[in-house]
Amino acid sequence: MSYREESYYNYKGYSQITTQGIDVSKLSLEELKNLWHKTMEDGFHGVCFSMYEDGQNPGDDISFEQVERRVKILKPHVEAIRSFSCVEGNEHVPVAAKKHGLKTLVGAWLSDDKEDNEKEIEGLIALAKAGHVDVAAVGNEVLYRNDLSLKELLDYIKRVKKALSGLDIPVGYVDAYYEFSRHPELVEHTDVVLANLYPFWEGCPIEYALGHMQAMYGQVVDAAQGKPIIITETGWPSEGGSFKGSVASDAAAMKYFIDTINWTKENDIPIFYFSSFDESWKTGDEGDVGAFWGLWDKNENLKYH
Repeated sequence: MSYREESYYNYKGYSQITTQGIDVSKLSLEELKNLWHKTMEDGFHGVCFSMYEDGQNPGDDISFEQVERRVKILKPHVEAIRSFSCVEGNEHVPVAAKKHGLKTLVGAWLSDDKEDNEKEIEGLIALAKAGHVDVAAVGNEVLYRNDLSLKELLDYIKRVKKALSGLDIPVGYVDAYYEFSRHPELVEHTDVVLANLYPFWEGCPIEYALGHMQAMYGQVVDAAQGKPIIITETGWPSEGGSFKGSVASDAAAMKYFIDTINWTKENDIPIFYFSSFDESWKTGDEGDVGAFWGLWDKNENLKYH
């Protein structure tokens, strides 16, 4: 999810929502940290994979060794890992994840570059046929970025579905939750609805963020026509400033993680939390907060000790 000038979605319902999760005002910072660490230790469904060490950027070719090292760090805490691309070392993520007994949601990154899209689509198909893919995601926030037309995107989705027919691999498309209401064809032509939910980017104060995220999820349920839903991204930055009513802080990031994991576990909702490691390169699109979405810091140390 990348920042852009207009609001992620214009939602006005915070004051009507009473689901507020844990009351941090009744906890010391030390108690909050302990609860966060217990939530981590108890484990959760899945996490989005962060590829890049400090000084690395998209476009760099990342080694299998680096990917596997990071997968090993994540393994004690999650059942599944989500990757975003099938080139430049990203193809190692599902291979390493499977090697270490984890499930995978594997994405082909689609943009307005048709040549790159070919490499991504062929890479996703090859990984799936090799047994490394549990769920295939054809594109991430393509409509949100206006990179392709709906028809172009659907053509890629249909192509992957045809190539994987008979393999029992659900095929979906990842985007902001409201895109599935706007474009019912996305639901019609996919097996699973893959939705990103970001109260932070809608300027929601942390006190109401859990309820706001639940309202976002409810909109996806309405659009999904009974098809399975996976929350493919949600999270809260630990530092870097604010966006309208949303403020990045350690306390807010810990509260959001605890509330989100508790709620998704209670309701048996699969989730890929965003994100695993802090990544310095992300400040370009999102401002300072972009570098601080990880559960681990950029040096691969678990936060909040």
